[in-house]
This record gives sequence, structure tokens and C-alpha cells, in this order.
Amino acid sequence: MAPNLTYALSATGLLLVLPLAMTSCSTFESSESNPLLQTWNTPFGTPPFDQIHTEDFEPAFATAMERNLAEVDAITAITDAPTFDNTIAALEKSGNDLARVSRVFSALTSSATSDELRAIQSRMAPRLAAHSSTITLNAELFARIDDLVSRQATLGLDAEQARVLERTHTRFVRAGAKLQGEDRARLAAITEELAGLSTSFSQNVQKSAEAFSLVLKNEADRAGLPDFAVSAAAQAGADRGMEGQHVITLARSSFEPFMTFSTRRDLREALFEGWTNRGDNDDEFDNEKNIRRILQLRLERARLLGYADFSAYRTSNTMAGTAQAAQNLLEEVWTGALAKADAEANRIREMMRKEGAGHELRTWDWWHYAEKARAAFYDLDEDEVKAYLSLDNVLRAQFAVAKRLFGISFTERNDIPTYHPDVRVWEVKSAAGAHVGLFYGDYFARPGKRSGAWMSALRTQHGMGDGSTPLIMNNCNYNKPAPGKPALVTMREAEVVFHEFGHALHGLLSNVTYPSISGTSVDYDFVEFPAQIYEHWMRQPAVIQEFALHHETGEPMPKALLDRVRAAANAQSGFDNVEYIASGLVDLAFHGITDPKVLAELNVNAFEDEVLAKAGKPAAIEMRHRSPHFLHSFAGDLYASGYYTYMWAGVLDNDGFAAFEEAGDIYDNGLAKKLYEYVYSAGNSRPAMEAYVGFRGREPSTGPLIRNRGLDAGNSSGD
Repeated sequence: MAPNLTYALSATGLLLVLPLAMTSCSTFESSESNPLLQTWNTPFGTPPFDQIHTEDFEPAFATAMERNLAEVDAITAITDAPTFDNTIAALEKSGNDLARVSRVFSALTSSATSDELRAIQSRMAPRLAAHSSTITLNAELFARIDDLVSRQATLGLDAEQARVLERTHTRFVRAGAKLQGEDRARLAAITEELAGLSTSFSQNVQKSAEAFSLVLKNEADRAGLPDFAVSAAAQAGADRGMEGQHVITLARSSFEPFMTFSTRRDLREALFEGWTNRGDNDDEFDNEKNIRRILQLRLERARLLGYADFSAYRTSNTMAGTAQAAQNLLEEVWTGALAKADAEANRIREMMRKEGAGHELRTWDWWHYAEKARAAFYDLDEDEVKAYLSLDNVLRAQFAVAKRLFGISFTERNDIPTYHPDVRVWEVKSAAGAHVGLFYGDYFARPGKRSGAWMSALRTQHGMGDGSTPLIMNNCNYNKPAPGKPALVTMREAEVVFHEFGHALHGLLSNVTYPSISGTSVDYDFVEFPAQIYEHWMRQPAVIQEFALHHETGEPMPKALLDRVRAAANAQSGFDNVEYIASGLVDLAFHGITDPKVLAELNVNAFEDEVLAKAGKPAAIEMRHRSPHFLHSFAGDLYASGYYTYMWAGVLDNDGFAAFEEAGDIYDNGLAKKLYEYVYSAGNSRPAMEAYVGFRGREPSTGPLIRNRGLDAGNSSGD
């Protein structure tokens, strides 16, 4: 599942929550030589990464912010009555320099960071937050927006303009525009402090992960590992300047194969402890104080804005509408997930008994014995499956599906500057041959790159003025193969590639006029739907048979193997859903606390334990993201009290793909056109449920999700 944390960068002239900011060490004159502020004479106006240096960022931020404030001042200085064009459209056009600098900086701090960039990020975070507050709390600017809303019926706006006006007004109100006096000043201070804390939290997680490595000193330490895992460990050692040594890191693509195949239980336990204790080692990277303070400030902000708690504030502007609705969905699926996980645990314990294991089932045993049970029950060898799943062929598959559905094509370009040699770039064209945008792919783990998988934008689409074509990026963290060897991925990793590409298509296919509603700038519990529905195509036999080709022979995956892969798809769905929902329940619980005194004295680990004990979480399954490294929840507000959104979108994507199944054609032309019109191209031009109904013809049902995940037993469909 994709963090998508870089979505925090809004597509408007307002940069709302991205943890970057300006310093006071620059003036307008610096723009003459600063590559970040010059016209980019590169193909398609792409960032000239080969010309940009670390020292360029702080002066560029300062100048870009000065320009942004000058643009806002020009709007408020207008003496004529507010109109859509002189206020809202002018606001949409503002902040382009700031957005451009911020997106480049975000790409580097996420994918190719350094101590110098981290230091800049820490200095900038509170200052950019203060800049954002200066705009959203500008009384004269909000008065113009508020006046337009009061006269909206007389303005003659088209549907898209009306939507932009409504979303702009809502955004300002939620940012505190209606507050007065001390409350306004206090909210600005909270926003500034939160930006710094979120940056500190995310940097601590990355530093904590990078500080850990499990060195496999000899053949005994590598016992049970397949060739691909040994090769990846050798490459990880080389990447860390430990040539000739085999290293297991806390990148998921390194962690999970070791936990699955290693026969060294002691080393599995050591690796799991490193994994689960990121940000929680009572050292300089410990995040408990950050969590406590973030929760205190979020509660205070919610109270200032008239909400009982942060969860109420966060969900009030979503499809769910309330935290209780989100909680209800998680609990509905939780029941079936627990039953399925119990059955899986019993099968694993039987496997352990047969092997003579004399210990209880613990979390660091689960992957290992679950794979053995899966291999025995389904006659399935992960190494055998991976042989048919080269990353290159998975990329070909994602492009081919997009062409079948939406008529677009992808051609690799070698003339686009990038920030690392691993990054690849493709030009996207319409069926008529028109340029649509560029797609960047950065798929391998390395030092300086944060963990996980995500989509981000170096430029978003809009139709104002001369318009703008999107520059969209996918990041993953797979093991880089040895030179001359293909990168092989698991079926789940292939699905993640498709997931992130679904997000990318949401940005690439956007076709709206105004930046603030472009691409992925939708309700945060709708944003995962375009990504999660796209995963379904990777699971289809027609796609697998065409693109799952043996990396040595070129032969397609045999039908017998494909049948076993599909039969085993839900072998771990109990475990997967329990660990995910556990994190979602804790996320909601943290943000549902209403007593500031409780937060001031909060023991993070004890609170987690209390919530999960009450829910009945099995002891042998750990939550997917423990709070000290829970980037979704604490490295910015986007997914705070919102981790439930993957399940919410799961209802949508399973129900939505069922439409193609019902049509008997996974490329049904009529459905593909509706999916394009109402979802991928529409941005936030209409409310999320209206968009879904426009595509599907009705509101969604939970039945397909529960059925597809194999959670039917003992659970209602929810229809």
C-alpha cells in the first residue's frame, strides 16, 4: 500500500502542508543565477536536476515566497468588487515558483537525500508553514472569497468554477480563516510547530532505519535464503560501502524475503526487532515525544476550529463524513479478518508441530511458516513465481493495460535530466499522438531514499493560460539486481507497481482547468481508489499470461502455476487485514482522545497495547505500522486519523472492478470511458461519491471486498 505522503503538496498557489519553508537570506536578485528560478530550457520544461545544487534551495525558497506574497497582496489591493477572475482565478495562478521549487526539493528529500538536505528541511519546515498561514489567515483575502460565496448564485459560474470556489472557501475555513484575535495567532503558531515536528518525525524514522543493518557473516547466517535474496543482500552491502558482505536492511523488499525464507530463527527475531522498533529505541531518533506533542497540538487545533477531537475535524471533509463511519467499516472487516487469521495460525502451528518446533508462534515466525504452509498446501514456490515476474515486464504490462483502457502510449526518453541514474522517464502520448506528460519511475532501494512506495508530482496538470502538462513520478524500494541480472519481483510487489501507477494515471490523465482540483487533489479517502482498482488488472489471467514471461526462456507462466498462484491469493489475507486494521484502529484511537491531560502523560506503547487488547488482536500478529514509525499518521496531516482510507477505497475498488467482471470484459470500452471521465481525468471537479456513482451507476457495496479477500466466513456481506 502506498503512503503517498507527497500528496501534501497542493496543486494551487497555496502550499498547504509540505514541510518546507523559506529563509530570510535571499532577495529577488538571486533569481538571475539560481537554476531553480530560471526558465528551464530542458525537454518539456523538466527540472534540470544536473544543474541544481543543495545551496540553491534556501535562496530560491526565499525569493519564491516573496513573489507569492506579492501576488496575494496584488489580489487584496484590487478596489473593484470581487469576481471569480480577479480573486479565485488569480489565486489559482499564484505561487507557481514556490510550487516548482518545493516539488523538486520534495523529490530529493524523499529519494536522494543527504545530511545537508535534511538540515535545510528542518530549518524550512516551520517557516513555510508560517508562510502558508500568512495566506490562509489573510483577512482581506478571505473576505473576498467569502463575499463570492455569499453571491455565488448570481455569478454565472460553470460547474468547475463553482466547485473551485466551494473547495477554496472550505480550505480557508478549515485553515482558520474565520478565527479572530488570539485564536488566529495561536492557530498559526500550532501550524508552524506541527510542520517542524512532522519533519523531525519522518527524519527520525529514516535515520533509525538507516542505522540498522543485519550483516550475514557466513554461510550459516544465510541458511535457507534463495539465490535472489542472497544476491540482493550482496548488492545491499555494496550500496553501503561494505563490498563483499551480505547485508539485510529495513527496506521491505529486503526484510520480507529474509523473514520468509531464513531458517535462522534468532536472526529473524533480531531483524523483526529492528523493523518494529524503528523510531522507538530510546536514542536520538526516538519519536515518542514527537508523537505526544503532535497529538496535543492537533487536538488544540481541532478545538479552536470547533471540533471535539482531531478525528472529527479530519473526517468531516471526507467521503466517510465521521470518524465513527470509518471505525464501523474497520470493525466490520475486522471480524472476518480475525476468523481468517485464526485459521491461518492453526495451519501454521500444524506445520510447526510437524517440524518439531518447540516454541510458540511469534510474529517473527509467521512469514517463515506461512510460506512453508502455503508452499505445501498450494504446491507453490515463491522463487518459481518470481522467475516469471521481471520488473521490466511488469512495467510493460502496466503500460499495455493503460493503452487498452485509455488509449495512451509510453515511449522511454533518455534526454530528460534526473536526480539519480536509476530513474527512468517515459513520454506519454494520447491515442491521437498528442503529448500528455512525462512519467518518471524510480524503483530500487538505496541509501538516502525513504522506505515504501509512493507517487508524487514534479508538475501538475492545469488548463489556465498556456496550460501545463504533468510530470508524474513513481517510487518503489525493490532490491537492485547485480549488474547484468534482471530485477525479479513477487506477485505482491508487481501489484504494488500497478498500485502506484494507478496513482500516476490519476495525475497524468487529469483534464481540468484549475490547479487546485487537478489530479490527486481529491478527498483523501477517495485518493486510493484509482490506485487500488488498477491493481486488479495485474491479477487477471490475460495480463499474466501475456507479460509473466520467464526471465531466461521467455516462456509464459504455465497455466498450472498461474492457477496455483490465483488459488493462493488469499492464503495470508487474515494476517494482512489484521495487521493493517490494527494500525487503522490505533490511528483513529489516538486522534479521538479529547483530554489534553491524557495526551500530556501519554505512554505511546501502552496506549497501543490497550487499544489492540480491547479489539482482540492476536498476539502473533503485530500492527503493520507501530506508532513511532507510522509515517502516515505522524509525518504530516494527510493520512492522520485517515489510515482507514485504504479499506474505504478497498470497498470502492472491489465493487468498481466487479463492474468489469459483470461485463465479461476487463477492458470494456464503455466502462473504461466512464472510469476515465468520472475518475482519472476529473480530479476534484465533483464530490467523490458523485464521481463514483457516475462511473459505477450506483453507490458501492462492501460485499465484493469481503468476498475477494476471503473473509466471508462468519461475516455478513454488508450489502
